Amino acid sequence: MALYENIKKLVQYGINTGITPECERIYTTNLILDLFHENNYEDMDCDLSNLNLETILKELLDEACSREIIEDSVTYRDLFDTKLMNCLLPRPAQVQQTFWQKYQISPETATDYYYKFSQDSDYIRRYRVSKDMKWTVDTEYGTLDITINLSKPEKDPKAIAAARNAATVSYPKCQLCMENEGYAGRTNHPARENHRIIPITINDTNWGFQYSPYVYYNEHCIVFNGEHTPMKIDKNAFIKLFDFIKQFPHYFLGSNADLPIVGGSILSHDHFQGGHYTFAMAKAPIIKHFTVAGYEDVTAGIVKWPLSVIRLQCADEKRIIELADHILNVWRGYTDEDAFIYAETEGQPHNTITPIARKRGDLYELDLTLRNNITTEEHPLGVYHPHANLHHIKKENIGLIEVMGLAVLPARLKGELETLKQYILEGKDIRSNESIEKHADWVEEFLPKYADVNKDSIDEILQQEVGKVFCQVLEDAGVYKCNEDGLMAFHRFIEAL
Repeated sequence: MALYENIKKLVQYGINTGITPECERIYTTNLILDLFHENNYEDMDCDLSNLNLETILKELLDEACSREIIEDSVTYRDLFDTKLMNCLLPRPAQVQQTFWQKYQISPETATDYYYKFSQDSDYIRRYRVSKDMKWTVDTEYGTLDITINLSKPEKDPKAIAAARNAATVSYPKCQLCMENEGYAGRTNHPARENHRIIPITINDTNWGFQYSPYVYYNEHCIVFNGEHTPMKIDKNAFIKLFDFIKQFPHYFLGSNADLPIVGGSILSHDHFQGGHYTFAMAKAPIIKHFTVAGYEDVTAGIVKWPLSVIRLQCADEKRIIELADHILNVWRGYTDEDAFIYAETEGQPHNTITPIARKRGDLYELDLTLRNNITTEEHPLGVYHPHANLHHIKKENIGLIEVMGLAVLPARLKGELETLKQYILEGKDIRSNESIEKHADWVEEFLPKYADVNKDSIDEILQQEVGKVFCQVLEDAGVYKCNEDGLMAFHRFIEAL
């Protein structure tokens, strides 16, 4: 019987990866049988080599659909396969215990274990993340990373309708709350039964450490407040960043800004994002050093980067925190009409900072990205936001990840670029196709630069041109442009410190 075979394969997968101990083989089998309302079981002979989790889960989900246990749609399948995976997993206390045991060896040993566990448990769906499109593009600022995110499944109409008709539920309050651990999920909230959080202490308060299920880069982690409290960039935020870095010195940690437009997607819950990855921004050099009176022991400088970044370095992170707090407070109230920077209009504050902390050798380092969210009639989505001529590629907010040089582009681009490729190669009118007409001006601008456009070169051309657009997106987000006038205005701010 196919069900028995696939249950056996799933349990064996758990044992092979180490998330299920051999002594729990029967117990785990019985948990899975219960999910299928199945009272019987036979140990079937089957090939247990080269087990593929995606295939095993697909066959088990097909069985659940055929038994009418779940509806056949991606939302309901995701809710059910999370229940299946939870049958294989240790309780949260066991995961925490193993993590801290490995931490005694080294912080890196602990995070290596936890990252692998988060993938083996299918909380990070490796087979979906691998579908993301990724490439790099060289620019005057360094090598930028470009990704088209394909790992988030599209909502299906049935689930959207069910969510619309469902009773309003405010538990968990958001997807970053501690209460997500073990939560079964619903049509408008992902299942988290296979989720295990590592509790950590940050600035003498309770926080959680986990990985992003969509891992945009290596070991993409989220560090979040144990309480559902709004994000705020202040001195405490800088203290928290370095408190984490001291515990996990091989990771960087940064925060989205705390204002709309220039902030992240979840401003309602205090959190940071980090990981084990070196972005182009971290590799970018300082183009102009400066000293702030009273902080002569802190190395400070302007970074060669499309956004406006001040880098602070010191062996004593407390000195960096003090200077960062000073810079933030000055920036919050700073207006330079000649540079079109206004601290506030009609009582609405506009200036904030996107900070990123890391350890570099014996020094602590903090990058402060100056942000401003003012809007105008010409730029209703933000003056320092991707301008309208770039929206065909990127319209969304420029958050922490993009600030550091990694584009997270919408899934729609995969199909649009594929169609665009055919139209370019066949010389067809791009404006005649509703799905790609928004790209017409862009193509007309870059295509004449290439002498030979053919099926062997078109993919590389499109990828490089998308990368150049992302570079322009970052330039739009910079409050001080990387030119003579921009740097002069930047210096006016530094003189105000």
